[in-house]
Amino acid sequence: MGQANIGQLETEISQQIIKLYNDRIGKPPSQIICHFFDTEIVISLENSVTQAEQTLLKGGYDSLAEQVRLYLEKIIKPELKSLIEEIIGKPVIDLMINTNLATGRTGIIVVLNQLPDAHNSEYIPQENVKN
Repeated sequence: MGQANIGQLETEISQQIIKLYNDRIGKPPSQIICHFFDTEIVISLENSVTQAEQTLLKGGYDSLAEQVRLYLEKIIKPELKSLIEEIIGKPVIDLMINTNLATGRTGIIVVLNQLPDAHNSEYIPQENVKN
């Protein structure tokens, strides 16, 4: 296979994140959206909250549910970083994860130093304003 295009990279990242979430926390997201924006990747996961977290929330243990999620994210963060680096062939400078337990959505922002080598990287939206 030749050089991947941006859509193929986004699809591969999405598929690998679904697999990681299923393998590590036992709950794959029901939907995932992944897009490159300049030197960032923005990823949105739907229905990423586990049954255990939902049970804690329903039982009034919101603080414990949030603590469990923070630890889960801390554990999978290095694996997420590694899998993205492997797929795009470039280092990840920073990776931020946040889950809203009330809505079941997880947001992931990946910061890169440079764009991946892709034969259509000119289609990645570029940042218009720099401070």
